[in-house]
Order: sequence, then structure tokens, then C-alpha cells
Amino acid sequence: MSEQSSGYEPLTVETIPARLGGISAVTDHLGTDISTWVADEVGDGNLNLVFIVKSPAGAVIVKQALPYVRLVGDSWPLPLKRAFFEYHALIRQEERAPGLVPKIYHFDEDQALIVMQFLTPHIILRHSLMAGKKHDGLAGVMGRFLGQTMFRGSDLSMDTAKRKADLALFADNAELCDITENLVFSDPYFEAELNHHTPGLDDLVGRLRADIDLKVAAQDMKAKFANNAETMLHGDLHTGSIMVTDTETMVIDPEFVTYGPMGFDIGMLLANFFMAYYAQPGHAESEGARADYQEWILGVISDIWRGFCDEFSHLWRTERNGILYQATLFEDQGDYLASEQALAARLQHIFEDTLGFAGVEMIRRTLSLAHIAENDTIEDEALRADCEGRGLRLGRSLTVNRAVFADLDSVISQARMIGQRKES
Repeated sequence: MSEQSSGYEPLTVETIPARLGGISAVTDHLGTDISTWVADEVGDGNLNLVFIVKSPAGAVIVKQALPYVRLVGDSWPLPLKRAFFEYHALIRQEERAPGLVPKIYHFDEDQALIVMQFLTPHIILRHSLMAGKKHDGLAGVMGRFLGQTMFRGSDLSMDTAKRKADLALFADNAELCDITENLVFSDPYFEAELNHHTPGLDDLVGRLRADIDLKVAAQDMKAKFANNAETMLHGDLHTGSIMVTDTETMVIDPEFVTYGPMGFDIGMLLANFFMAYYAQPGHAESEGARADYQEWILGVISDIWRGFCDEFSHLWRTERNGILYQATLFEDQGDYLASEQALAARLQHIFEDTLGFAGVEMIRRTLSLAHIAENDTIEDEALRADCEGRGLRLGRSLTVNRAVFADLDSVISQARMIGQRKES
């Protein structure tokens, strides 16, 4: 897409009816009387315009890429083609994890916009975590989503030609990969221009940036992200990329899609739950009021990992039709034990990567450009620094000691110990 010649124009609430009113895929959901359409701009993310468009007939979401990073402004340009990659990621996720991403109604590559299902009465999961609300089934859905997308987007499932074509297609999402590679893996470890952190963390931040073991471990994780194209990733999977009701969980916003290590998406997601766990004192009505909810969060972390392992193992045994660990070498020879040994080794590899990526995510969400609302909305600066400091300590431990933890139970124990320790 040539952004100079395509006639691209950002939408506004006033222009949406006229701009989209002639598209049957949109009027199928809103009706043809555009005078009844009402649009509201609701985007609270870092990059895009997002509108809810309603009429008496129904409602849709319209998401349009901007030619710059919205959080920063036009001083940081970004290509509009990221909408193309998000569209292709969503249709693949729907194939691989049916019913867990919004339905796509219309895609316009030149205008960098996607019209999709309006999820209601869903709310962003991050908001629920700040409010102390529990969601039954959340962990099971996310474990299944991760297992299905990680497995079915990899050489374990795909044939060579399709896998290589997808790898080549998403490799062009280079600018968003560059954001990840810098903001996640490099900027937190020196005084980068866009960094910011709570002043009460100055001493701890100084120690972390002088920590040679941590800096080397973070670059090891960056090398894994850049070099290990194991599967199609969501690329930005956190509690702001999940929408929930009391009974339903949906995943949104995969515009950072790329091929990378399976542990990346899992680690990013678990890190955001760990940070929400540490942030609970900043949202409790009284001291100790959120202890039960904190334990619920730790249970969700544990159940997501176990759900992923269960789903991945099931697909290993039933859908392993790709070019890796072919059944002709294992089951077809009657060697089921070897197949199970290989499965256990893959899960251990993913587990270690998961911990490392979780660690760097916790550090970058505290020291780099984009933080999390759970911490940013804590008005008491000393309390915020305390909550963030605990996350930094766990992040450092997971990044540097990722090969030491025997299982997720030992990680949970470490997280709980850091959460309960009296900080000086």
C-alpha cells in the first residue's frame, strides 16, 4: 500500500457514516439509514483510532491505524500497513482458536481500517483486575487459546509451503517488531529518552541497570525473540488485550503479530497477571482487603500455564502433522515413549522461555515507555513504588534464574514471598 497515493484519510465521528455507509458488509449490521448511525471514539491504546458505531439495527467496532504512534504523536511515524497484519492475524487466530477473537466484517487496506464485531457487555480485563472482579473460566480459555495458537501456527502443525509463506508475510511487520525489540528488551536497561519511572524507585533502578547478569539475560531473551521463529505470535498479549464478561473471554488487538518463540506470548500474559497481583494494595479499600483476590490471581496464572500444557499436549498427540517430530519417526514405529519424551522436552523449553519473557515484560512495563494502568492509577507515590518494586524484583529473578525454577509452583512461591516480604 502506498500511503502517499492511497487517499488515506483518518476517520472522525462525523465522517464515519458517509465514509462507510456504502459498504454492504457494514450496513448488514448497522442498516442503510446512515442518519441513525452514532459514532464514539473510544480508543485508549497507544497506536490507533477505535470507534464504536451504533444504530437501532446493531453495532460494530471500527479500528483504523494512524500513521504515527498515538501515545507520542507524529514525531514517531509508523506505517499504516500494520492494519494489514492485524487483519491477517485475526483470521488465522479464528481458524486456529475458533470463537476466541472478534469476527471480521470488513477490511480496507488502503484506509488501514478493520470493521469487526462489537463485543458487549465485555470490558477490558485490566479494568476488572483493578476492580477486584473474578471471572470463572478465564484461565481455561486463555490456556486453550495459547495452546491452540502456539501449536497450530507452528511447524508442528503446518506444512512447509504454508508455514514459509506465513513467515515471509509477517516478517514485513518490521516496524512493530522494532518497537518490541527496543522498548521491551533494550530501553529499560539504560537511560533511554522515552523511559520514565516512579521516583521512589531510583535506587532500585540504578542497581538493576548496573546488574550485568540481568543485562546479559535480557539480551539473551532478545536474541530468542529475534531469532527463534517458532510460531505466529499475537505479539502484544496482555490483560489490556483481553475482553471479558462473567462467562466469556475474547482476545483482541494482534497488530504486533510476528513469528517468534512460543514462550513470548505466554510470558507476556503471565507477567501482566503478576504485576496485577502486586498492584492490588493500591486498589484495596483497606489494608489486607485484597488478599483473597491476590490468591485468585495467582491461581489464574497457574491454571493458564496448566491449561496451555494440557491443550498443547492434546494437539501434540492428535494434530502433529507438520514437519517437526513427525509421527513417522515416533508413533508409526510404535515408539510412543519417545514421542512423550520429546513432548516433555518441548514443554520444558517453552517453560524456561516463558519465565524469561515474563521477567523482561515486568521490567519494561515499569521502566520503559508504556506502563500498566494498575500501577499508574495508584495515587500514593510511595505505595506505587512499593508495588512496582516488588514486580521488578520478581522480574529480575525470572529473567536471570529462568533455568533454575523447577516448575510454576516454585515461581508462584517466589512471587508470593516477594509480595509478603516487608520492604525497607
